[in-house]
Formats: sequence, C-alpha cells, structure tokens
Amino acid sequence: MHIALVGNPNSGKTSLFNCLTGLNQQVGNFPGVTVDKKTGRTAISETMEGKVIDLPGTYSLYPRRFDEWISYKVLLNQDKEIRADVIVAVADASNLKRNLLFCTQIIDLKVPMVIALTMMDLAKRRGIKIDIAELERELGVPIISVNPRKGKGISQLKKAIEQTALQLYHAPVRDFIENKQLASAPIDDVQRIFPLLSDYTAIHYLMNHESFDFNNEMQDTIENIERKHGFNPTKTQAEEILQRYNRIKRVMHVAVSEPDPLQKTLFTERLDDVLLHRRWGYIILLLVLFLLFQSVFWLAQYPMDWIDSGFAILNSSLSSVLPTAWWSNLLTHGVLAGLSGILVFVPQIMILFGLVTLLEDTGYMARISFLTDRLMRSVGLNGKSVMPMISGFACAVPAIMSARNIENRKERLLTILITPLMSCSARLPVYTILIGLVIPRTYLFGFLGVQALVMMGLYVLGLVMALIVSYIAKHFIKLKEKSFFILELPTYRSPRWKNIVQTMVNKAKVFVFDAGKVIMVISLILWALSSYGPPKRMERVEQRYEQLKSQPATNSYELDKQLHAARLENSYAGILGKSIEPAIIPLGYDWKIGIALITSFAAREVFVGTMATLYSVGEDDKNSLKLQDKMRSATRPDGSKLYTLATGISLMIFYLFAMQCMSTLAVVRRETRSWKWPLIQLFYMTALAYVMSLFAYQLLN
Repeated sequence: MHIALVGNPNSGKTSLFNCLTGLNQQVGNFPGVTVDKKTGRTAISETMEGKVIDLPGTYSLYPRRFDEWISYKVLLNQDKEIRADVIVAVADASNLKRNLLFCTQIIDLKVPMVIALTMMDLAKRRGIKIDIAELERELGVPIISVNPRKGKGISQLKKAIEQTALQLYHAPVRDFIENKQLASAPIDDVQRIFPLLSDYTAIHYLMNHESFDFNNEMQDTIENIERKHGFNPTKTQAEEILQRYNRIKRVMHVAVSEPDPLQKTLFTERLDDVLLHRRWGYIILLLVLFLLFQSVFWLAQYPMDWIDSGFAILNSSLSSVLPTAWWSNLLTHGVLAGLSGILVFVPQIMILFGLVTLLEDTGYMARISFLTDRLMRSVGLNGKSVMPMISGFACAVPAIMSARNIENRKERLLTILITPLMSCSARLPVYTILIGLVIPRTYLFGFLGVQALVMMGLYVLGLVMALIVSYIAKHFIKLKEKSFFILELPTYRSPRWKNIVQTMVNKAKVFVFDAGKVIMVISLILWALSSYGPPKRMERVEQRYEQLKSQPATNSYELDKQLHAARLENSYAGILGKSIEPAIIPLGYDWKIGIALITSFAAREVFVGTMATLYSVGEDDKNSLKLQDKMRSATRPDGSKLYTLATGISLMIFYLFAMQCMSTLAVVRRETRSWKWPLIQLFYMTALAYVMSLFAYQLLN
C-alpha cells in the first residue's frame, strides 16, 4: 500500500514521516526530475505494511514551483510512477484556517484521505481549542491528533489509514463547496469523457491539462471545451478560493474556539520585536554568527589536538619498529598521513553542523531570510535566496538543489551562480589549519578571539563577494519575471537534541566515508608520486648524497634531512609542482602548495591530506611533529619562512573564491541543463581567486 504525505511547509510533515518510517528511509529523486524524494516503510498493522512517500510541501492545489507540481500530479493521479492508495494531509492546528484550504481541496478530489492534526500543544498554548469530533463531522473525513516528536497519536493514525485503505471510510458525497456553481457546463462535458472524475478534479483538468500526459486528440478535445464555454481559469480560481474561505470560516466558527486577538502578545511576537528590529536585528545576527565560529574553535580545539598528537605518536612508534621497506613507508607516510588529515577535522565539522541545526530547529534561520530580503533584492535576488546561500555554508551541492524553490528563473539562476562562494564545510579544514599557522591565538578586549574573527571575516567576505557578483551578473542575464517573497515565520521552539546529535553523527559519517574516500585515494596516489620519480634523476640524487656522506665531519642527521627533501623535489609530484610554480610564485606559494592546489580541484578538503602526505614523505621517519608544526617550520630555498601572514591570507582567499569541487559543477549542470553556466562559474571563480589572492599577498608582503 502506498501512502502519500502532503501538507503546507512547516506543518510537521517531515517530523511525521520520520516518526512513521524510523530508520527505514531512502532518499532518491522523483522520476525524470531532480526534486528529492523521501520514501520509507512502516508497519500499519500486523497484516498490512505501507510505503510512505513524503511529497514536497505546498500551500494549495495551484502549483507554481517545480516541486509543487510533483505533489499536484500525484494528487490528481497524473503521475505514472506514484499511485497513492491513501493521502495523509498534515495540518498545523495552530494555523488551521490556512491549512484547511489545502485539506478541503483534497477532500473535493474524492480520494481516500486522512487528516493528521499536528502542533496541538502549540495551539493549546495560544488558547486555541479544537473540537475534533465536530471538525470531522463538518469535513466528512477522519481527523487524528498526532505529536510526532513524542510519538503520540501514531497508532490511532495507522488505524485510520488501515480503515480508509479498506474502504471503511468513504469520501464525502457532497462537495465542500458547490464546484458546479463555478463552471457547470464545462465540468459536465469533461465528465462525459472521464465519467469517474469528481467535479473539482474536472476543473483542474480544464486548468492544467497541458501539463498532463494526454495524447494530442485528448488535449484538443479539452481545449475545445474551454473555448466553447469561455472557461476562465483565473476567474474560476479566484471564485473558488473566496467560496472555500467563506465555508472554512463557518467551519472554524462551529469547531474551533480562538482567543480574543487583543489579548497579550505571544512570546514569539515579543521575541520577534527584538530579533527582527531594523537595527538591533542585524547586530544580533552578526553576534550569533560570531559565537557560531568562536564555538567551533573553543569546543573543537582539545579533541583536535588529541587526534593530531595521537597520530603523530602512532606514526613515530610504527616507524621505529617496522622494517625499512616500501610497504612500511606506505603505511606510515601514505595511509596514516591521509587518515589523520580526515579524522582531525571531524570534531569541527560535527560542532558546526550541530550549531547550524540548532538555529534551524529553534526557528531563527527563517528570521535570517526575513532580515536579509531587502539586501537581497538590491542585488537581483530575494529573501528565498538566503536559505540556499546559508545551506551553502554546509555544502554547495544540496544548497544549489534547494534553489529550485525560487519561482523566478533569473533569481534562481543568480542564486545558483553565487552559492559556491559561500564557505562550505570542505573549506573549514583549510581555514582552520592556515589560521592556526599565521594568526596568533590572542583576544581583543579579553574575550574576542582574533582567530574566530578571521574565520568569521572569511565567511562574511564570501557573502559580500557573492552579492557583488550577483549585482554585476543581473545586468547580463536577460530574463524578466515578476518576483514575490512570501515567508512564513515558524514559531520559536525548543531544539530537538536527539535530532541535533543525529545530524552531527550523520554529517561526520558523510565527511569520513564520502570525502574521506577521495582524500585517502589521493593521499595514496600522492605518496606514490612523492616517493618515486624518473629513475635516472633519482639515481643522481642518491649518488650526490652518497658522495657527501663519504666526506669527513658531515652531520648525518642534517644530510638525511636534505636527502629526503631532494628526493621529494625530484619525484613525480615535485616535477608537477615545479612546472606550475612560476604561475603561483606571485601569490606567495611554493611547488608543494601548487600540488595541493591541483589535487584539491577534486575536492577542497583534499588540501590538508595533500599537505600531510607531502610533509610526511619529506620528513625523517623519526619525526613525530604534528602537521601544523611541520608546515610552520617550512622554508623557501633562500631560508626565509614560507607560511607568513601574507602567504596564509593569500591561500585562504584563494580557497575562499576558487571553484574546487567537481560535484558542484556536476549539480549545476544538472540543475541548469546546460554546460554553459558551470563553465562560466569555473572561469569567473578561478579568475577571481587568482586576482584577489595576488592582491592580498602583494599588499601584505
């Protein structure tokens, strides 16, 4: 049995889906499109199992966004892949009037349905009392009060689903509104072709038949019915909405008791007076962002040090007991170096995602969209662009996919073009190690961490540059559509700690097993490229140092150190780095950094693994220094320090602006259905990274 979950955004639909399906979930795409499809299995009863499909949120049966069309076609039974046996419409009890618009439209489709009433606790706090039995009588469908967060009402909901599937509940005989008053004659003509259609479904066939999978003859027949009766879709929709709200008003009067609107303001509204203040709101937003980045340093410092030190000790111990062989070198300088480059940043990634999830759960993330709408409009975007951009701080791939919620094509394209400029979690390891290298751990006024301020500055710089790029690009993209920004501000809620912990663990797994695989493979390839070189060239290096060893009064330790460095420089990796060195010297980089720039075009986080491998191969086996210490002691050929403030800032800025993510380019190609935009993105971001890094280095050097 297939159960389709539908409902308004922020109605608790996803929480109910998670509660019903637990861990039996899968995420894919709806057939033929890039919209996410979440499905899962649930036991309805001892004898019945259901496949639950979480359809995209929508406010009514008048779709505008691409994902709303998915839900619409399933409800109209026009989706070839998904045939729902039972519809579960999720309605927010604290916003019942608005939610009933969508619910009553589904009722008039005459499909098997159950209404799941969520957020009853919030409605109660607002002084709203709902007589569920009376509401059932008025609507004619089963209504079950549920609390997915606490698992309440789920067994009753499953029972109602089972009874509906067994046809113990029937759709109401009478329409919720008199649909034939809207278009009697054309409805009759459509029903002669499709005898089983309800009156309301027939209206939607007249309105949107062009989007349905009908043959040309059927399309022409329906088109002729429209012309014959002068059917006006816009007028019909307006009249329907007015009639529906008039009827909903009467239902609310009978079944719902609401408090006097002049009663004292709710806590949410009082809090919004402060958080959405035209001046204080922005100051609070900056403070929240600063605390977010400061916490990443404060909380992650100790576990990162433990992991880093542990790997350094393990590497040193193994080097002292293992025999001198290529495989032991591979284990210590290839596998362990790559592994340490992955695991050392897990604490920071977990903390960052945990704090971002905390902001989403409490409802503050939506306030950020509201606060920034005016700024977004000035550069060709709107407030809806903020959510993909904020999501881009985690990962650009899902962030770009979420931009499909933006109806306006030009604003959607601009959002896609600038979202990769947001500092994603893959950049975090790069920022962290470079900030630790070149920025002192000092405090302004005794509490403002300089390292956290630099980190926040990088994130803000990415955001500012994104807005500048959008402002310039809007003059070149010749698409003209009207744009509207409608946002529902969710009620402030206490965070779901279980959800936060689960998100932290899941994101850590994604980093370790997805990004980690790439880092490990590249680390092992780098080990091979760094350990071996052209035979004749490597032979000459060995011969030269054998001659130096035979000379009296030579320091063997210093000589071995020079030999390791010479081997690395003449290896395949060294030759590759040296070949691009002339182009990157003006930025303050050496050939080792050049190798990292090349390898991290696969994924930015590979930078750390690359440096770990290069400096590990280039060091003595007994050296147990941490990666940061090895990089700190790195020098140029003239003996000067490599990682100065100028080099560190230049490198951070390069990674901030460069498009170093093949996955992002692939998803932009898929979302725009063209190679034109990802290639434009790759070119402008690489050029921007080079120019800005050059400017930063020359200014600070």
